[in-house]
Amino acid sequence: MDSSYIELKGSEIELIESTASAVRIAFPRALIIKNMTGSKERTRWSQAGVLVLEGISDPPDLIERPVTCSGGDIDDNVYTYRDMIPIPFSSRGLIRCTLRLEGPVTALLVEARSARLEMEGVPKYLDHLRA
Repeated sequence: MDSSYIELKGSEIELIESTASAVRIAFPRALIIKNMTGSKERTRWSQAGVLVLEGISDPPDLIERPVTCSGGDIDDNVYTYRDMIPIPFSSRGLIRCTLRLEGPVTALLVEARSARLEMEGVPKYLDHLRA
């Protein structure tokens, strides 16, 4: 089965938009790793995307942007996605997004009732990753 995911390490965050009930985290050039079935090799792509977290308990503090992500965890009910966001991603329940950031503010924490990843545009090939 082919799989794709956003690699959080090195992905730039351009916009963190917060309302009373939702947070939108925009990645203008998210780094995407694609694995093909039966192959030991992977490919790296870039594509714009937005992580939407709805039903938040507390709006996060404002962060100067753009900022580079150095990793993080997406806790999806009983699953934890470390340093990545699977593509496609949509879930309801207990969602906790903890992103580690480079710069003066080192973390972004959001707890929500639902989350989804909205990819925009067409992915662009960057390079081939040898095993």
